[in-house]
Amino acid sequence: MKIAIIGATGFVGPHVVTEALNRGQEVTAFARNPEKLEISHEKLIKQAVDVYNTEILAQLLIGHDAVISTFNAGWTNPDLYNDFLKGSRSIQQAVKQAGISRFIVVGGAGSLEIKPGVQLVDTAEFPADYKPGATAARDYLNELRQEQELDWTFLSPAINLHPGERTGKFRLGTDQPVFNEHGKNDISVKDLAVALINELENNQFVKRRFTLGY
Repeated sequence: MKIAIIGATGFVGPHVVTEALNRGQEVTAFARNPEKLEISHEKLIKQAVDVYNTEILAQLLIGHDAVISTFNAGWTNPDLYNDFLKGSRSIQQAVKQAGISRFIVVGGAGSLEIKPGVQLVDTAEFPADYKPGATAARDYLNELRQEQELDWTFLSPAINLHPGERTGKFRLGTDQPVFNEHGKNDISVKDLAVALINELENNQFVKRRFTLGY
């Protein structure tokens, strides 16, 4: 497949690029400053883009078989909530304008349910610094659930997403965190990338959200 990966220079993006390339996929890595991506490969193209420019993004996406978005408006962005929604909506519209149906989004863990009717982002323990981004990702998931044209999937990482090894061994869930026997919900960013490309290849959660943990 020919895959577009948006947000390729962030915390998650480079690992998704690497995982896709290692499985033989052709990748176009989109970022504001793609030269920051320290990966070279014969099947990799690096492409500068402003995700807020829907028309140009749509033109650049034409010809791809699928789009994976790891877009983040920046945790230190004072207008993170609005910019995340603006960018996410622009990407979604560009995917449709480009005639692509498969769209996978990496969101946040904040919308996972800790107990029936209570999401993590709404608990008293949730860090205030992360609330704007987590709330934006939650609200975007609710918008994406109304999307009829695209074969979309939304991946919520584990609560503790951290650097670490690629094991390829983890458990999947849907709307609740996948806790281990110690009550922890962890995943390495490399294994998150494995789960993303697994979903791209297997289409297990089309028009659904899923999550994961060890």
